[in-house]
Amino acid sequence: MKGVFIILDGIADEPCSQLGDKTPLEAAKTPNLDEIAKKSKIDYCYTVKEGVAPESSPALVSLFGYDPNFAPRGPLEARGIGIKLKNGDLALRCNFATIENMDNLKLIDRRVGRTLTTEEAKILAKALNENVKLPFKFEFYPSIQHRGVLVIRGGFSDNISNADPGYGQGVVAGNEDKLVFSEPYDDEDDSRLSAELVNSFVRQSFQVLDKHPINAARVKKGLYSANVILCRDAGSSPLRFKKLPGKWMGLGYLPLEIGLGESVGMSVYKFRYPKLKGLDVYGNLYDGLEDAIKYAKKMLWWYKNKYDYFYIHFKETDIPGHDNRPFDKVKMIEMIDKDFFSYLKKFIGNSKLVVTADHATPCKKKAHSADPVPVLFYPAEKESWKRFIERDALTGKKLNGRSLLKNTLFSK
Repeated sequence: MKGVFIILDGIADEPCSQLGDKTPLEAAKTPNLDEIAKKSKIDYCYTVKEGVAPESSPALVSLFGYDPNFAPRGPLEARGIGIKLKNGDLALRCNFATIENMDNLKLIDRRVGRTLTTEEAKILAKALNENVKLPFKFEFYPSIQHRGVLVIRGGFSDNISNADPGYGQGVVAGNEDKLVFSEPYDDEDDSRLSAELVNSFVRQSFQVLDKHPINAARVKKGLYSANVILCRDAGSSPLRFKKLPGKWMGLGYLPLEIGLGESVGMSVYKFRYPKLKGLDVYGNLYDGLEDAIKYAKKMLWWYKNKYDYFYIHFKETDIPGHDNRPFDKVKMIEMIDKDFFSYLKKFIGNSKLVVTADHATPCKKKAHSADPVPVLFYPAEKESWKRFIERDALTGKKLNGRSLLKNTLFSK
C-alpha cells in the first residue's frame, strides 16, 4: 500500500459563537488525529480556486487532479446509481424539495426537511414517471432519501442554467428564497430545447406531487411536502477521465462518490446506507457514519496488499454545517477520531496519507463558502506543533486542489 486519501466533507468552518468562537475542528477533542498531525505537514488549500465557493463535484474532480470545469454532477450521479448514458443524453442531479405554490414560487425547504424516506421517494418517482409528459423519453431515478437523477434521452445541450436557486454553474449561489427556472446560456436551438424540457418537468412535477397521497400524509404529520423537483448540474455525455496512476480502491456509499470513483478507474467498495427510520434524521446520519467508518477499516484491512491507494470520503460532516448544528459537527469529528483515526495511526505505517476537505461549510452560513480548507500530509521530515485545524493550516503553504496528489501521493 502506497497511500490513503481522506476527504472529510465540508469539515472546514468558521468560528462559532456556540463553541466559544472556535471552529468545530478546534473545539473537537481529536487526540488520534493530533498525534498523526505531529508527524505531518499542515498546509491550506483552495480546492478549485481562490474566491470560489465550490460545489462538491468540481471540488472533488479538482482534488483528484482534473479540470474542475469539466465536472457536471448529473452524469457523475447517474453513473453512481448505475445509469448508462449515451452522448446527447441530458442528466441532472435532482432534489425533492418544498415550495409554497407555483404562483409565488417561494422555496420553503430544498431537502424536504431531510425527512423524506427512500421508500417515499420511490413511490413519488413512480408517479412522476407515469404522469409527467415530455416529447422525449425520460426517467426520473430516486437514489437516497431526497436525492435523485433525471435523464432525458436524445441529443441535447447541457449549456443551460439550473432550475435550482441554491447553485450556479459549479458554485454555490447562496440564494434559496424562490424557485428559479432553467435558461439557455447560448442561442442554440438545442440549448433552448433543453431548458424548456427541464422547466416543463419541474412545473409538471408540482402538479403530480403536490396532492399525492404520500404528501397529504406528510402534511398531516406536520412534515414538509415533497412537492417539486429541483434540477441542477446538467451534463449531456458520459464523463471520461484519464485513469489515475496506480491501482485504487474507494469507499462508496453515495452516488457522487461512487460515480467519481468509477469514472477515474477505481474499484469501489460499496455498502448500503442505513434506512431513515421515522423522523430521527441525525440518528440516521450517525448510523451512516458508524457504518462508513466500519467499512472503511474493513476495506483497508482486506485489500491493503492488493491496491496501491485508497480513497475514503466521509460525507456526514458536511450536513451539520448546512443545518447550523456545530455541536453535531464536533460530535462527528470526535467520532471519526475515536473510531477511525485511532485505527489508521496504527495501520498507516510508512505509507503516505493526505487528509483534507472538498470545501468549507460554515455553520453560520449554512452553505459552502470560499474559505480554504486545511490539508495534512503524512509523513513529514520533522515534527510539527500544528493541529489539523483551520487556524494552524493558514500558517502553512497555500496550495491549489489540482496539485495535491501530484505533489504528495504520486511524488517519488
